[in-house]
Parts: sequence; C-alpha cells; structure tokens
Amino acid sequence: MTKADLTAQVAKKVQGLTNKAAKDAVDAVFEAVAGALERGEKVVVTGFGTFLVRSRAARKGRNPQTGAVIEIPATKTPGFTAGKSLKRRVK
Repeated sequence: MTKADLTAQVAKKVQGLTNKAAKDAVDAVFEAVAGALERGEKVVVTGFGTFLVRSRAARKGRNPQTGAVIEIPATKTPGFTAGKSLKRRVK
C-alpha cells in the first residue's frame, strides 16, 4: 500500500472527508511521528504499535572490495514494534 492508497482509504472511511483533507491528515500524522522520533521520544499507538529510536553501537566492518577493516560509526535509527492486537490480526 502506498501513501496515496492510504489517503484514499482514509477519505473513503470518513464520511464527508475530501481527498485533500485526508491527505493533509495523513501527512500531519506522519509529521507528528517523525517529529517525536527526531526529538528522541517514543510514540505509542495503543492497539497498533510503538515507534521508537534505536541506537546502534560503533563497530568494525570490512570493505567487501578490498577486505580492509573499517570503523562503522554509531548511529540512531527509527524502529517499530507491533502491538499485540496488530500481531493477532496479521497472524
């Protein structure tokens, strides 16, 4: 499902909501989640899941072309953990 498909589904589900208003609503939700993750906050959507920032430690890796050892720096990455009810629905 693409973002356009999601927007169309929201517009169809909510009576009287135009496609533009649905697009604005979907964009606002994604922006709110991204903003919270940017600030290092956890976003919990009860019944759906939890968005959070995960930290990856610095580590050593290998350049596949030369075999040289390189240092991979520590990074932060977004993560998602599915909630119990979402897991049950997917099963």
